[in-house]
Amino acid sequence: MIKKDKTNLNNVPNDGASDAAAGGVDARVAEIETKLAEMTADLQRTRADFENYRKQVELQKQNAVKMAQQATVIKMLPLLDDLDRAISAYAELKPLEKSLEKTLGGLGIRRISSEVGVEFNPDLHDAVMVEGDGAKELVSETLRPGYYYENEVLRPAMVKVQKS
Repeated sequence: MIKKDKTNLNNVPNDGASDAAAGGVDARVAEIETKLAEMTADLQRTRADFENYRKQVELQKQNAVKMAQQATVIKMLPLLDDLDRAISAYAELKPLEKSLEKTLGGLGIRRISSEVGVEFNPDLHDAVMVEGDGAKELVSETLRPGYYYENEVLRPAMVKVQKS
């Protein structure tokens, strides 16, 4: 049977090699920690860039959908004008007007207020004729209704203006 020598390893004389090795390990650990910090910062920047990109793509997608919807509504405006003229010409179509307004409202389409006596607003009204010499400008006649689409002016109302 072989007997093992049970020497105390803590009492082994230090020849300096183990201190150098420990110093090398510490330096290597510090180097790895520095690289880890750099890579973590790079990852955080990449995540932030990706999140910004994702938000930008989502916004562009929403804008594209909105523009397509607006283009569709713009193509419907001549039909709405024809319906307005038909309702004005035929009294039996008057009940259709309320139904039309309700349906348009559900689609986010509203008429711009351009009744006689409403103050002229160049952002909402397109004046094709101005009569009078006063300072106050009021709508005297609506030639073509204007429309909002989701609170944006889609088409201004074409009006005659009376200055008083």
